[in-house]
Amino acid sequence: MNLLSSTTVFSFYTMLSRVLGYFRDIMIAIFLGTSLYADAFFVAFRLPNTFRRLFAEGTFNAAFIPSYTSAKLSNKKHGKKFADDIFSLLIIILLFLVTLVEIFTPYLVYIIAPGFVDSGLKFEIAVELTRITFPFLLFVSLSSFFSGILNTNNKFAAAAAAPIILNIFLIIVLFYGSYLNDQLVVFLAYAVSLAGLIQLILLIFYSRNLYLPKFSLNFKIGKKIKMFFGKLLPSIFSSGVTQINILVGTIIASFQASAVSYLYYADRIYQINLAIAGIAIGTILLPSLSKYVQSNDQKKIIFIQNKALELSLFLSLPATLALLIAPEEITSSLFGYGSFDNLSVKKSAEALFYFALGLPAFSFIKIFSSFLFARNNTKTPFYFSLFSVIVNIIISIYFFSAIGFIIIPIATTISSWLNSLLLLFFLIKKNYFSLNLNLIKPIVKITLSTILTSIIFYFLIIFFENNLSYESEFKLLTIITLVIVTFIAYILISILTKAFKISDIKLKY
Repeated sequence: MNLLSSTTVFSFYTMLSRVLGYFRDIMIAIFLGTSLYADAFFVAFRLPNTFRRLFAEGTFNAAFIPSYTSAKLSNKKHGKKFADDIFSLLIIILLFLVTLVEIFTPYLVYIIAPGFVDSGLKFEIAVELTRITFPFLLFVSLSSFFSGILNTNNKFAAAAAAPIILNIFLIIVLFYGSYLNDQLVVFLAYAVSLAGLIQLILLIFYSRNLYLPKFSLNFKIGKKIKMFFGKLLPSIFSSGVTQINILVGTIIASFQASAVSYLYYADRIYQINLAIAGIAIGTILLPSLSKYVQSNDQKKIIFIQNKALELSLFLSLPATLALLIAPEEITSSLFGYGSFDNLSVKKSAEALFYFALGLPAFSFIKIFSSFLFARNNTKTPFYFSLFSVIVNIIISIYFFSAIGFIIIPIATTISSWLNSLLLLFFLIKKNYFSLNLNLIKPIVKITLSTILTSIIFYFLIIFFENNLSYESEFKLLTIITLVIVTFIAYILISILTKAFKISDIKLKY
């Protein structure tokens, strides 16, 4: 496997999905802005979408791939039986969970958006929309199972491309937004669940030559199954800690008007880089790293880990500085249309600035957790994640009344850096990872390249200030052009500083 080329394939489809996602969110901003309908939809969409991110973005893989790989290596029939048992149990558990939520939806909405209770209409809409969207959890979780099958066999394209379906369905509905009026959010909710079903069918089709599922109630919950679920539950929490922090933030933000929407739009902007710099690398890294851990090939393990961290920094560091330099310009260019007024831009940009400070940490958590998941250690990341979430909650609640929703991205960033540092120190202590010269030198080169590129980006923003104003008709085209120009400059500078080597493209990991 080539980490760079595989990441490129994965990132292409992820990027395409996120671009369509931004187009979707621009249209949502136009029609809904930061209104009560927007808040209600984002809360209803937040829960199944959080589960989508938890399961689809590496969490399920973290528990499934090492166990499935081990079962397959011992015996192909054992591998098939293990997969069938997991598939059957997932269906039973998920059907029970979805049914439970459908019955007790008002109580769930009360938990995740307690601030909505005082606004009767907003609460009622959120309950209705949550009931419609929640079946998405069933479909996307099963989709993650089939993605795990594909990823185990180093086939990443279909799994990365599948989420595109959700954005396509939502965009189709939004094209009719002006005709649907208040019913727009209802149609969007139905589109979410339908897209999940189509995504599942697509992944079953693409994995048919590798695995055909067999549902059965006649299964034994043996040692391997118990071990899998024993790893899955901690990995859901640890690998998805950023999403859990955001969900916690949504709960607290529900007490301030429009704050849920501000956080949603800010989250959407920085997530595109996280998907590539953290999630994509972590997902692609895990199958190969698990294999070399089992064969105890220390040379390969160290090499892959170093390259993964290098690539993560190479992608996340310049994005971080770009978001810190021009959060308002970027937010305005992406979402500053229609109902999304100047105040919404400023508030969302403020949240984005503080989220950006944590972007490298968000990526490190994904990468460092993968180092431990490959060793079948899901408990340590779980404990660190639990501690960081508690820290996040304490900071958010304590300061919320004083400074409002902006404490949420601040607390998320602080707790994420704490989590990533705890993971790093643990890895070093256990001799699973070391900050050797082979890693430090590229990090210095990447940092230098990023600083030089950021200077260029800063002056470009100043020079095209008028074209990036809220009122400008060309702001989206301008920001896209500046990002492309800056990215090209970054690659050229990185080649000159040797932070990026053409030879890395051909390296096999």
